[in-house]
Amino acid sequence: MEKERNDADLVRQIELNDREAEAELFKRMAPRIRLYGLRHLRDPHAADDLVQQVLITSLEALRAGRLRDPGRLTSFVLGTCRMTVLDLRRNRQRRERLLEQFGPDTLAPVPPPMPRLDQERLAHCVQKLKERERAVIVMTFYDEQTGADVARFLGASEANVRVIRHRAIGQLRDCMGVAA
Repeated sequence: MEKERNDADLVRQIELNDREAEAELFKRMAPRIRLYGLRHLRDPHAADDLVQQVLITSLEALRAGRLRDPGRLTSFVLGTCRMTVLDLRRNRQRRERLLEQFGPDTLAPVPPPMPRLDQERLAHCVQKLKERERAVIVMTFYDEQTGADVARFLGASEANVRVIRHRAIGQLRDCMGVAA
């Protein structure tokens, strides 16, 4: 079994992208960070998230060489942990204030569900359309063709296709008994 490295050696190895050193940092610091999270956040899931967030932030800083005193690795990681928890609390308080201020307006009643489409009736209404109108509707909404593609297929202008589609949709609304 390999002897545990001191903090300064561990930091130097992490700066060199040593994955084993990063794993050792994780083994050393994850339980401490989780305990800090449990104590201050009082939620096991939030504590687990805190472990990930702090270790990612710490590793990024260590890889970039932003730790001035490599011998103070533990203090750096726990300081990052403390700042992250403060930031989480600040964000939660900000969110609560915004909900108090704007919440009643944003929590409007849920609109009623859309009525179910009577597919048999729609199929009947589509069959009642003239062949050219039916082709435009099917190519536009079923085949998801662009207006230019439909115009090329029919040998018509794009403006003509838009007019045909507009009139066909009006006829379908009337047939289905839906107000515009």
